Amino acid sequence: MVKESKDYYLEGASVPETPLPGEPPKPWGATAVMGKRLPRVDAYERVSGSAVYPSDVNLPNMLYGAILYSPHPHVRILKVDISEAEKIPGVHAVISSDSKEANLPWRNAHSGPADKLFEKIIRYEGDVVAAVAAETPYLASDAVRAIKVEYEILPFVADERLALAAEAAKVTPKGNLVAEPEVYQRGDTEAGFAQAAKVVEHSYRTECELHTPMELHGAVAKWDKDALTIWESTQGVFAIQSTAADVLSMPLSKVRVIGNYMGGGFGSKLQAGKYTVIAAVLARMTARPVKLFLTREETYLSMGNRPASNMSIKIGAKADGTLTAIDFTVLGSGGPYPGSGTGLVNYQASDLYLCPNFKSKATDVYMNAGPARPFRAPGLPQGAWAVEQAMDELAIALNLDPIDLRLKNIPTFSQARPGNPPYTSTGLKECLVEGAKAFKWKESREAAEAFNRTSKHIKRGVGMAAAIWIVGGGRPPSTIILKLYADGSINLNMGASDIGTGTKTIMAMVVAEELGIDPALIQIENADTGTTQYATPSGGSKTVPTESPAVRDAAIKVKQQILDLAAKEMQLPRDDVIYKGGTVVSKTDPAKQKRIVDLGSLKRQGVIVGVGYRGPNPEGKAITPFAAQFCEVEIDTRTGELKILRFLGANDSGRVMDRLTYDNQVHGGITMGIGLATTEKRVLDVNQTGKLLNRNWHDYKLPTALDVAMATDSLPIEMPDNEANTTGAKGLGEPVTIPTAPALANAAFHALGVRFYDTPINPPTILARLASAGGGGK
Repeated sequence: MVKESKDYYLEGASVPETPLPGEPPKPWGATAVMGKRLPRVDAYERVSGSAVYPSDVNLPNMLYGAILYSPHPHVRILKVDISEAEKIPGVHAVISSDSKEANLPWRNAHSGPADKLFEKIIRYEGDVVAAVAAETPYLASDAVRAIKVEYEILPFVADERLALAAEAAKVTPKGNLVAEPEVYQRGDTEAGFAQAAKVVEHSYRTECELHTPMELHGAVAKWDKDALTIWESTQGVFAIQSTAADVLSMPLSKVRVIGNYMGGGFGSKLQAGKYTVIAAVLARMTARPVKLFLTREETYLSMGNRPASNMSIKIGAKADGTLTAIDFTVLGSGGPYPGSGTGLVNYQASDLYLCPNFKSKATDVYMNAGPARPFRAPGLPQGAWAVEQAMDELAIALNLDPIDLRLKNIPTFSQARPGNPPYTSTGLKECLVEGAKAFKWKESREAAEAFNRTSKHIKRGVGMAAAIWIVGGGRPPSTIILKLYADGSINLNMGASDIGTGTKTIMAMVVAEELGIDPALIQIENADTGTTQYATPSGGSKTVPTESPAVRDAAIKVKQQILDLAAKEMQLPRDDVIYKGGTVVSKTDPAKQKRIVDLGSLKRQGVIVGVGYRGPNPEGKAITPFAAQFCEVEIDTRTGELKILRFLGANDSGRVMDRLTYDNQVHGGITMGIGLATTEKRVLDVNQTGKLLNRNWHDYKLPTALDVAMATDSLPIEMPDNEANTTGAKGLGEPVTIPTAPALANAAFHALGVRFYDTPINPPTILARLASAGGGGK
């Protein structure tokens, strides 16, 4: 039942002052809606099952697609026989590397050259060999198995650490080095180390993690004459539209992509997959809609990963803790194509702590394994694993508290970005100080040490780590269309995908704050290239900082038009009327007021449209979120069992928009960080076949409810960044996962006295490290 219009507006709402046209809006002061714990505006749809995800889409007369993937990591396809598959009743189309459709250009997952959709030389297990469309998923699967392929099996390399050896198999004709190592340097590291009172140096490794979002990757494609519609589980409908149009040589206006809901992506769905185009090709060949979603095994093989990182760090400081030099190297691989193997892994080392002398070297190599894709804060969790453990080692060498060492080296500007721009805001110190206070850092450390002196087999430890994230602000373009109807209700049109992080709810709250309306009564258009405005993909923690200023701009423009109409109708000077929720009031005579829904001019006009835009970030400034996390663990030295007792995440991410979503982001990020630290590892058969050995949820160990912290707390360090944008928000989704793994590793060291240089920290590795330390370090 629709509410009466008088109920649309919040009782006694005090909305922000409305700027005159052309004037910048003032920062929000005390807020009525922002920062509250607001449930999702689409919560009912999500929990009731009425939300239609792309994997739920079923169209009349629809066929089902399936893909034959290479079972080998490196092969040359000699012959593909599809004759048996074509004979199966109910199979309507089969394509392979011998089909004309195979020659469609495919730009690989990174920025490499234009390759073919189907290749004759396959460089990783899980690349496409053939595809079919059939009446049922079972018939499609049968048809795939009926395809006979003659392969020439080629030598492979399944470990990036072996890729540059003279005897290593060649992934590409030019060898296995992607490019000359990338070197970045400032100052003089040799002179810096000479000034140091203490220097620590060690090598670290993080294992490769595989993407495994709840909703599988896939798409549904349907043609209407020469126009294509795609329903895809994606983080950016316009990115899918662009790729599909490019590969199929179509105008953008003829490709529509709908992504109303999606079941997780974490970076793996920022771009199209080959399945996107294959579904479209099969649909065009059969003149019927085609649904093609991957299996879980197929996503593990081909839908991206966080690459393994092999890092060495050397770090020195004066006796008082002042850092003098850092030397950081990393070797990694993004798979068989260029890019992402080592991207941003050095950033935590280069910019988190003030250090005048820094050098890094990054070597990216090819290997015959699934390609990398962005994975929640790509690069930085790996770098943090090395940097934050090295900082703790340095603190011990200097006889300093780990937090005091970090506080000694707080930057106020970016050292790694060109021109060394100052930060618009920096809350690293507050994250450390306030987080330590809330966690009772010193008391907890002392209590753990006292416990360990009397406990024989059970040991406790308390650790922490800090973080920076490179993306804090948003960026244009962002366009929002806001419609105010004659009854006072609102329609919000936005092309950004809500990837499960509550974006739609936060945007509704922005409108509610500006207009004083109940956010639950704002109707929001879902991401759809045919009906919503252009938006860049939702990722990198930039969605809220990008879209919310544009939403606020649109709401302000709606208010300005309301005031124009009201002033004329009430026969008052324009500068005498102000907006107060659902009412326009005279400043000089408050008795003169009129409800918006009673404006005759609005009723005649029917709707007010406000078009909002996102302006550029402040020139010469760096917008950066910071974080610190604190962890307490308990370890049984007899079994290697590790229990995480407590975690606390302190985050400087600007203004808290929705406290409920904010806390959930912190909890989710810490859970993913625990996966990196303790359970997740891609296992390849390095010596014999090169194949992926743990390609399901049973063998690939994701953290469960039994593996995460028994208590997780979120501590916002709320410092609205009004210099960054008009809503004061900075990125949150990425920084909440960066420091988790090293915080846990530092806690494990505090418990046992042995350091874990490689992930994962699990019972076998704990027992092995204790054995190598002679039965335990403590």
